[in-house]
Amino acid sequence: MSEHDADNDAARAGHAVRAKSAATRAAATHHYIQQGGQAAEGVAWKAAHAARVAAQAVAVLSESEPDPAADSRCARNAAASAAQAAQMGKAHDGAGGAGGAGGAGGAGGAGGAGSAGEMGEAGEVAEVGELAAAACAAALKASVAAAAAAGAGAKGENEELNAAADAAEAEAVAAAEAAGWMQAGQATPEVETGTRSPELMSMLHL
Repeated sequence: MSEHDADNDAARAGHAVRAKSAATRAAATHHYIQQGGQAAEGVAWKAAHAARVAAQAVAVLSESEPDPAADSRCARNAAASAAQAAQMGKAHDGAGGAGGAGGAGGAGGAGGAGSAGEMGEAGEVAEVGELAAAACAAALKASVAAAAAAGAGAKGENEELNAAADAAEAEAVAAAEAAGWMQAGQATPEVETGTRSPELMSMLHL
């Protein structure tokens, strides 16, 4: 194996780990929304689409020859899809929070004993919303970092940008776990990849 091939293999390993992590976040968030019940139709559909595109990006990466530029684009698209899923997770948790807060306010006039319980519930709902917002922000940060690592000037070979993308992905995972969207060490939930979208293949320059 030549030194060039070895470098490509090493770069692929990093991009592949990050892409799979992002795809797991996307799939786990979609699963969380499904299990939560009463998700708005648009929210559930967009989360499913995001999980599917992230899985497609990982599949493309695994089927191709090692190439830092192409591999980093796969990781970038997986992270972008995970960010879209996170936005849906935030919307899902935020919608629940709005309903919970409204219920607390409406019950406030019923009596002091009831209001204390409702206020406690509203506080829990608010915390869920804050954790969801933090997870969404971390996912967007990871997407931006992955895009920088795959940018025209880096092409997946800039070690500093790759390390920054790896760190941002780890932060996104931790935030998603804190929000309850996924569990530590969770395996990627099964996702139907379906037909690869023309948009994905175009973004990957394939």
